[in-house]
Amino acid sequence: MKNRLQYTRLNILRGATIYAIGDTIAALVLNEFSWVRLIGMICVGATLYAFEIPNYFAWIDRRTKELASFKLTLAKTGLAIAYFNPLWIFRHLIFIKLFTGNLEEIDVQLFEIACWSFVANIPISFIANYIIQNKVRLSWRFLASAIFSALMAIYYAMSEVIF
Repeated sequence: MKNRLQYTRLNILRGATIYAIGDTIAALVLNEFSWVRLIGMICVGATLYAFEIPNYFAWIDRRTKELASFKLTLAKTGLAIAYFNPLWIFRHLIFIKLFTGNLEEIDVQLFEIACWSFVANIPISFIANYIIQNKVRLSWRFLASAIFSALMAIYYAMSEVIF
């Protein structure tokens, strides 16, 4: 089986749209809307997220193809959760800070917020990633994950207030 990188027009469109919508809702809820932030999230969703997430999901399938039953389910779910770890959340929060011009707020405290956000989210993330990795076909996983991530973007953006 040849490993081809996935970066399709459809995923670019999905990433640009869904991540931007989720972050815009979060920004509006927090009264922090900015056109620069919106454009920045469109760019991140269309490039970085649209490239790395579908490829990681394909890697999960390749990595776990020899497993069966419960081990397969647990491995796929665990690997997805491991990907969206505190560093991933921290990076997402850094993008928000960059796009809003709040560079001075990128510090250790922001990483702590990402860690607490990740820990508090594990039960929801486990259920969502179980469904995405084990019930959704690979070709639709990025869309499902992007929708879940858009909902979580609202949570991540608000996590600074929560935590």
